[in-house]
Amino acid sequence: MKEWRLLETDFNDAFTNMAIDEAVNTLHDETKKPTVRFYGWKPSAISIGYFQGVREEVDLERCKELDVDVVRRITGGGAVFHDAELTYSFVCSEKSGVVSKNILDSYKKICNSVVLGLRTLKIDSSFVPINDIISNGQKISGNAQTRRNGNVLQHGTVLMGVDVEKMFSLLLVPDEKMRGKMIEDIKQRVTSVELQLGKKVSFDRVSSAMKKGFEENFEIRLVTGKLTSEEKILAEKIKLERFSNESWTFRR
Repeated sequence: MKEWRLLETDFNDAFTNMAIDEAVNTLHDETKKPTVRFYGWKPSAISIGYFQGVREEVDLERCKELDVDVVRRITGGGAVFHDAELTYSFVCSEKSGVVSKNILDSYKKICNSVVLGLRTLKIDSSFVPINDIISNGQKISGNAQTRRNGNVLQHGTVLMGVDVEKMFSLLLVPDEKMRGKMIEDIKQRVTSVELQLGKKVSFDRVSSAMKKGFEENFEIRLVTGKLTSEEKILAEKIKLERFSNESWTFRR
């Protein structure tokens, strides 16, 4: 059975989390084993898509007041509130053949790991194109992918809990009258591990379930590893020069 590297990097600030993913992707090549990483966010954070404008999307004063990080992703999509969740990232070489060159097929393949992981937690779910996972008709996981340096980098969230009111207090809504309706709409469309099971589940329990999901899906064994010294150095450099740098955050 093939062995892949598993990185369990615990809880970090948003800038560190983004920098680690970028460093792992940058230093990966076809000679290396795919890497799966599980992590959390401390403090909570808002990540905005690469093409979004921070000042148009985020209430910066409110984020500062509540000690919430704001970071720009290298992947597209909308603003995401990272709070009670497990986040995963997956990196492999495009030449490895581990996932299809077809974007939709690769999303489906990688996301199936999350579906199988949720099944371990006794939660039924399914992949919905292009990049969501739903349970009982509600979104429980959002995912984003980019292809750079000849590699596939996908990261996604597994919602463990949902605080919609807090999320909307951090995001700018064009029409305040619509805020209440939007909050109710999100509550109808989004769910979590806690809501599906009727109880809270620990981060470690969800992490263990996702590990089993990736192993079953790809028929591999995940072996716990550590960031290399080269990855650590590059991650710190990327963090300082990009993700924690205002010129990157406010570039649009």
